[in-house]
Amino acid sequence: MAVVQGLTEFLPVSSSGHLAIVSRVFFAGDAGASFTAVTQLGTEAAVLVYFARDIVRIVTAWCRGLLVAEHRGTDYRLGWYVIIGTIPICVLGLFFKDVIRSGVRNLWVIAVALVVFSAVIALAERIGRQSREVNELTWRDAIVVGIAQTLALVPGVSRSGSTISAGLFLGLERELAARFGFLLAIPAVFASGLFSLPDAFRPVSEGMSATGAQLGVAIAIAFVVGLAAVAWFLRFLLRHSMYWFVGYRVAAGTAVLVLLATGVVSAV
Repeated sequence: MAVVQGLTEFLPVSSSGHLAIVSRVFFAGDAGASFTAVTQLGTEAAVLVYFARDIVRIVTAWCRGLLVAEHRGTDYRLGWYVIIGTIPICVLGLFFKDVIRSGVRNLWVIAVALVVFSAVIALAERIGRQSREVNELTWRDAIVVGIAQTLALVPGVSRSGSTISAGLFLGLERELAARFGFLLAIPAVFASGLFSLPDAFRPVSEGMSATGAQLGVAIAIAFVVGLAAVAWFLRFLLRHSMYWFVGYRVAAGTAVLVLLATGVVSAV
């Protein structure tokens, strides 16, 4: 499960959707939204390590800019954009937390989301100009990408898929859209993981529970695999389009629909 989390967190294929599918296919039970949120601490730690220089630079510039107006450059504004873009998912995540932990984890919902949202990714790749650079980001971009991130509350949509697609629709360069989306996810995912930590031991709904040792191992494995995955993905985006993942999403979603229709796996 941790390997799946590490491999899929940064790819536009939905890590939460894949964890729900894998846990039911291989373990005949749902690992649960809380387990998913906690293992994401490992992959977000990988983001912190990979983007350490960027994060330190942005935080330093933001702090300096608060005190001295002359220091309010691109990195200062980027710090504010991360804060602004984080607000929508924090609000909706708290408001719909019970639905997220139960209702939307139905495999029918996940399979349909995998297939349907692939069309959105394909459209973004098709019409995105990919001409805007980081110094052209605005607070409106942060709001749009932040709202797009809330779609990831539905397993099967994908956090990176929704934020990168939003960035492409806004005309951002593909790698910039991915990097901004990853930075935007850091505060929200860490908050979600820490908030969900107690529930991972005792799920509030039906599902598998985890011991402290299991969670610790899962976070460590997700960190190592995730660090390799984010490095590979950003290099991939420099030379390739998102269409590769569109094809995978359609194939995976269709396969799950077939398994559900034939009764091989249970939807809940």
